[in-house]
Amino acid sequence: MVDESLIFIALLAASRPKTLMAAVLPVSLATVLTYAIDESFNYILFGSIILSTLCIQIATNLFNDAIDSKKGADTDKRIGPKRMASSGILSPKSLIIAGSTFCLMAITFSLPLIVARGIPIIIIGTISLFLAYGYTGGPWPLAYKGLGEIFVFVFFGLIAVNGTFYVFTGYICPESILLGSQSGLLCAIIISINNARDIVEDRNCGKLTLAARYGINFARLEILILSVLPYLIVLLWIPLGYTFTALIPLIGMPLSTIVAILVIKNEPNTAYNKFLGLSVIAYVNFSVLLYVGLQLK
Repeated sequence: MVDESLIFIALLAASRPKTLMAAVLPVSLATVLTYAIDESFNYILFGSIILSTLCIQIATNLFNDAIDSKKGADTDKRIGPKRMASSGILSPKSLIIAGSTFCLMAITFSLPLIVARGIPIIIIGTISLFLAYGYTGGPWPLAYKGLGEIFVFVFFGLIAVNGTFYVFTGYICPESILLGSQSGLLCAIIISINNARDIVEDRNCGKLTLAARYGINFARLEILILSVLPYLIVLLWIPLGYTFTALIPLIGMPLSTIVAILVIKNEPNTAYNKFLGLSVIAYVNFSVLLYVGLQLK
């Protein structure tokens, strides 16, 4: 007899709860920016964005678990957390079905957004659903071609922030583009540390991330640049009339820099899992500081 509680726990682990902040924070940042600029907010639209975005992120993680297992990646020898398919706890087929279910849920939750803004939301949603699978699956998987960081920057930065801002206001602006860039860079740190940690196994299975292609020193430099750049371009808020929004987030720069230094000083090992957690905390820290800065302007 199948233990349903164990299946639920396994599916929860496969959804990678610790990564889901990368879906929530860009939407939250854009919502705060919208209210600061336009004083516009709608509970139904906000809930719709959060739920549909979370469903797409979970679907991506489930597909990733299943497809990586089929391709020989993320085995039990990996440094990172155990994957459900490669460890035999769940079958790839069951994870694909679960991922497809979350895609359908994302479509359902996005209906209020389509009603509110129409065709642009359909286009963004269709591309997002396609890439939920295409990130690691299909004929040209982005993660295996070294495009993971670009994917994260675009979808968890520019599209997530500007898309949310557009849903609430019907337009985008320089502020939303700037915030989207900062959010994308901070999210890209997470995937970059993940790829640096898994560099050996990724090379062995042909998963040519940027770290696997160009080596650990390249990966460390990339992480350092991604950690510093969001706090350098924050100064672009000043000519837009947001002095405090530019200066207050700089308080968070040391934490991001420390994360990069820890990666630089340590060879890939289980400690990188803690560095990943710290990078998420750094992102949350930036978000809180930016929120304070927007209130003071």
